[in-house]
Amino acid sequence: MSLPSTVLITGMGAVSAAGIGIPATLKAFQRPRREPAPVTRFESLLTFPVFEVENLPAPPELKKMRTYALALTAVSEALEQTGLSNLKGRRVGIALGTTVASQLNDLEFYNAWRSNYAAPMEAVDRFLSGNLAAFIAKELGVNGPAITVVNACSSGADAIGAALGWLQSGLCDMAIAGGADELNRIPLCGFNALGVASAEACRPFDKNRSGLNLGEGAGVMVLETEPSAAARGAESNLLLAGYGSAVDAYHLTAPHPEGRGLRRAIAQALTTANVRDDEIAFINTHGTSTLENDKVEGSTLADLFGNTPMLSTKGYTGHTLGAAGGLEAVFTALGLREGWIPASAGFETSDEETGVIPVREKTKVHGACALSTSLAFGGSNAALVIKYRK
Repeated sequence: MSLPSTVLITGMGAVSAAGIGIPATLKAFQRPRREPAPVTRFESLLTFPVFEVENLPAPPELKKMRTYALALTAVSEALEQTGLSNLKGRRVGIALGTTVASQLNDLEFYNAWRSNYAAPMEAVDRFLSGNLAAFIAKELGVNGPAITVVNACSSGADAIGAALGWLQSGLCDMAIAGGADELNRIPLCGFNALGVASAEACRPFDKNRSGLNLGEGAGVMVLETEPSAAARGAESNLLLAGYGSAVDAYHLTAPHPEGRGLRRAIAQALTTANVRDDEIAFINTHGTSTLENDKVEGSTLADLFGNTPMLSTKGYTGHTLGAAGGLEAVFTALGLREGWIPASAGFETSDEETGVIPVREKTKVHGACALSTSLAFGGSNAALVIKYRK
């Protein structure tokens, strides 16, 4: 039996500060004006699954586990796009990346325990059941492979890469993959302690950048083998073509100055996708707006791809940690499908050290391939290649 080689993107979902759902997100991308506000969870009417198994109601734990709610919102939108009414009888895998995963949102419990050596145990129960992929699999009633990837800020991209491997090896016929993370006080304090969080709106690759802004959200793709889609009469022009991953092994929080891991990850992604570097129409960068990340990523991409159009979408969403790779993969696919990419919000002044000048306005893109990159603490690097076939 020959194994499937072509993996289609048959559904996408996104929820972030840029918008609740893909239509709202695209509308925000068309108007690059930003209105910075104090750090808070964004106000949203999160829509729990329109895609439900036997019309199960939204589970009560969503009230305390916001990451789950964000993930379900994106999953719901992505599945709605597939045209499926249910997943019964299908071989479906779940691969989701996260860092917070609703497991750091019980500070009240820790404070009570520290003060009184006693506290209600519901928080512990939530912690022990805090496996994001297992939760989504249970909600959808699927029993294929499931993995929660916790690999810092490349988690969402790595989860998509894992799902690609499952599909190409015949382990499942469809996979729901991406990332989700909620805004949480602990990483907010942590990034401030590291001195990489900015009190101003972030400016990816700008000479005057002063750090990142944290965000929250979820980005999810429904990936499907071509035979599986054909069997149910579904079509898609979007393909997940390649994935690469490599580690710097250089520093706990800083990338290698020469971008060694990033170079290897990109090379692997291009090779598995059978794509040349000059075929990349645009690059959706990690672009955190921190001094070291932008310098290393920018100079590496400039060396490899020259003047290829590139941008960072974190000016719209903030840095969503484990959700970033999933959201940015969705945004990359949208750029190919729509034929344009938004202005790299926040960029004004070029920096010779980064070596790149992101697009400053809504820009038409020409070509069938695009690259999305993710860099993470611990020296992890991930790259995804997405194709659009006409």
